[in-house]
Amino acid sequence: MYQPGYLNLLEKGELTARIRDLNRLLEECRLCGRRCGVNRLAGERGYCGAGKHLEAASSCLHRGEEPVLTGGFGTGNIFIGRCNMKCVFCQNHSISQPDGSTPSGWRRSAADIAEILLQFQKQGCPTAGFVSPTHYAPQIFEAVSIAAERGFSLPVIYNTNGYDSMELLSMLDGIVDIYLPDFKYWNSAYGNIYSDVPDYPETARQSIKEMYRQVGTLLTDSSGTAARGLIIRLLVLPGGTSGTGEVLRFIADELGNDVFISLMSQYYPAHNALNYPALARKLRPEEYAEAVRILEELGFENGWVQDPVTSPDSYRPGIDFRL
Repeated sequence: MYQPGYLNLLEKGELTARIRDLNRLLEECRLCGRRCGVNRLAGERGYCGAGKHLEAASSCLHRGEEPVLTGGFGTGNIFIGRCNMKCVFCQNHSISQPDGSTPSGWRRSAADIAEILLQFQKQGCPTAGFVSPTHYAPQIFEAVSIAAERGFSLPVIYNTNGYDSMELLSMLDGIVDIYLPDFKYWNSAYGNIYSDVPDYPETARQSIKEMYRQVGTLLTDSSGTAARGLIIRLLVLPGGTSGTGEVLRFIADELGNDVFISLMSQYYPAHNALNYPALARKLRPEEYAEAVRILEELGFENGWVQDPVTSPDSYRPGIDFRL
């Protein structure tokens, strides 16, 4: 039976020291690819607006994730407030890009989050996930540590946009069980234009290679639910903006075609996307079909594809069948 990595560290007496090292990254913040360098422990805030205290916008039992994560029941998801990117098409922009000061009710202590994790486990969730965790990773894993000391033992999902620093990821080695990164753009210019993020492709390539080094190909338990490994999400954008074919070729060449791919067709022009002509329409079925063709041509057999007609009208992944 697989035991989550954070429990191994807890048993060895190493988890507390790891959390302490993670918190040091807040003194000169370098959690993401921006490496703002602000002292968040002293009250400074960088690009994302995150401060010292964790902000969690919501938590819920989420049945819309990939089936291997939900186990037919649902993933216990905690949606973190703010983001280190500013995607003009963000479907969760009220969470990722809040206006003004911290919304009432977002501020949570590590003990609060630990209690939520324990409730997920009590409810029967097979996994627990943090959505957009990068900028609050130290506080998040302090919560995991507190929960672990109280009996929490679910695999932890790190659901990220792929813009994580190597310093952060090196400290997450052995703590995270399941990495669930996006790879949003192959072209750095599109990252700048549509997400206000520098050097996105290079950072994502390095980050995803490190994630794969840590956890490898997805492993499941006896029930078929994910226990450890990597799943890469690729949201196909209109007009080839995401460069999905190039991303798939990179994954095949650098990691292998046994990596689990979640190829997503759900794009629609949310948030400010209508102000950008290239993204001001839904994805066309033929655009998604071309991405599926490349996926199959490269020999990928593990993962999921979607129905390109129905899923764009859904607010959740709407995953329909396994490859």
